[in-house]
Amino acid sequence: MHVVITGANRGIGRALADLYRQGGHEVTGTARDGSAQITLDVTDPAQHATVARELRDRPVDLLVCNAGVFLDKGQQLDGYPADMWAQTFAANVTGVFLTIQALLPNLRAAGGKIAIISSQMASDTTAPGGSYIYRASKAAALNLGRNLAVDLRGEGIAVGIYHPGWVQTDMGGGAADITVDEAASGLCARFAALSLETTGCFETWDGRPHPY
Repeated sequence: MHVVITGANRGIGRALADLYRQGGHEVTGTARDGSAQITLDVTDPAQHATVARELRDRPVDLLVCNAGVFLDKGQQLDGYPADMWAQTFAANVTGVFLTIQALLPNLRAAGGKIAIISSQMASDTTAPGGSYIYRASKAAALNLGRNLAVDLRGEGIAVGIYHPGWVQTDMGGGAADITVDEAASGLCARFAALSLETTGCFETWDGRPHPY
């Protein structure tokens, strides 16, 4: 199986890449800072075109859209500058779409699957306030995945959207609930179970359906 993972240089992305490699799978990881096999800033259409050319003859069985940012942590209501909104949506929403768009021929060649890493913060049932930009961007990514699931079903491509848990990463912090390895192991199981019967699902890392 050939797995492509964005944001594979650290955190959940790196742990997923390690797990798949340990399982004997071929992994292509991307990172915007050049620390993975392929340099990809998911906000840059030109870099997506370069990646598409590099992978043009290689089927992709699983695309994990993991790259993302959380820039507005700790912002107050008099904060949230416009450029922060633009940067976050460019990475967390547009970047997901551009990645899928660029690699769609490779996914079609394999009858592959797409996994979008969103968050429970995308759900309108989880609204304790704050982090408006991140929450809105992850809600948009959830909506994007749900609609792609409809449009790609006929081509045999399943799309799943996942909450990875509150994970002990740079983004999640040291007080988070689960380790990176626990999250990655659970997510791998979710991706394996994804099918056309479950396409459009929004699930937690440990297999529970998450309310939208």
